[in-house]
This record gives sequence, C-alpha cells and structure tokens, in this order.
Amino acid sequence: LSAAMATGVIESYMSSGSTGYDTKTYEHIKNFYDTQAWIPKNAILVNAKAFDALDAPTKAAVVKAATDAEARGWKVAEEKNAEYKRLLAERGMKIHKPSAKLDADMRQVGGIMQADWLKAAGADGAAIIDAYKKN
Repeated sequence: LSAAMATGVIESYMSSGSTGYDTKTYEHIKNFYDTQAWIPKNAILVNAKAFDALDAPTKAAVVKAATDAEARGWKVAEEKNAEYKRLLAERGMKIHKPSAKLDADMRQVGGIMQADWLKAAGADGAAIIDAYKKN
C-alpha cells in the first residue's frame, strides 16, 4: 500500500484509521473521511457443543467473562479509533465527517452489496444478517 501511494498507483483508498496510520498514509493523502466503515475489533468464538456440555456455574462464569470482555473490547476500540484519528491529524491529515450525500451513497452501495451477497448465501446468509440487525 505504501509503495502504491508513493508511486502514484493509488490516490485514495478506504480503510481504518489504524491502517492509515500504520501505512503512513498521511505522507501521501491529506484527507481522511471518518466513515467508521472499518473499526478494528476482534471476536472470540465458542463451540456451542462444548459450551452446552459445561455445568451451570461454569457457563455463568464464561458468560460473565464474555460480557466483561465485550464491554472492554468496545471501549478499547473506541479509544483506539480516536487515538488513530488524533495521530493522523497530528501528522497533517484533515479529518472530515462524511457529508450526508457520501453517507447516503455508501449506504446505497452497501445495500446493493448485501443484496448480491444474500443471493449467493441463501437462507443461511439471511439468518446471519437478521441476527446482526437485531443487535
């Protein structure tokens, strides 16, 4: 990515503030639109069969640990996102809130991409999207 920017192969791209900082995007691109399309985060998954086999106190402890980790993870993600935007600004990037038009256009494109994916993913994909929208 850095070489592509340095040689003019790309003039813009879409990513997170962390990638923008890590790749020194600020050396080549001067505007960052904070769409929050990519906010770095991690997930921990558990095998349902293994979880179901646990006794009630152990399940409760796992759920408590997961709840605490989720809250901590979202807090850290917000803090890191703010930190990376601050670091980009300190290195000369202008941080912009997306215009209403850009936001609407991105939502429209996202809707098209989701519809295309759902055609290929079928009922399993629809179940995933439905569960995601509930949260």
